[in-house]
Amino acid sequence: MTEPEAHESRRAVLHRSWAADLDAVTLYALLRLRSEVFVVEQASPYLDPDGRDLLPATRHLWIGEEGRIVATARLLEHDEPGGPVFQIGRLCVARSARGRGDGARLLVAALAEVGDRPCRLEAQTYLVAMYARFGFERAGAEYMEDGIPHVPMLRRGRV
Repeated sequence: MTEPEAHESRRAVLHRSWAADLDAVTLYALLRLRSEVFVVEQASPYLDPDGRDLLPATRHLWIGEEGRIVATARLLEHDEPGGPVFQIGRLCVARSARGRGDGARLLVAALAEVGDRPCRLEAQTYLVAMYARFGFERAGAEYMEDGIPHVPMLRRGRV
């Protein structure tokens, strides 16, 4: 786990952990927030725990504030011909914490982990412009997943 980075205007702390180093209480809090946003708030019943949260190469990033997790993202690493490709997913922010830049802060932290290597994500369509500001481009047609329109996006590697 890396040292937390404190945010000046609030007591929000950015954390990063490999899957193997993630304790059960934190994993539970991450899964709870994801369920609150993706399942309850977006009324999209789907099985969030997909078996990838505890893979050895999985990294979890989250922002904690006053004893609770207010934002989270997951970074997967896939070995592919030509080298590793990363995938950012499960990025969400608690309703009470939106509009403060926590989602962008997590995205910047995840992209720092990725470096100059390629990175994919499956964006909810309404967020395409936000991800484009971070160098992601559409990489396919819009599709429906769990009743929500999504667009595959790719940030090409610079290696």
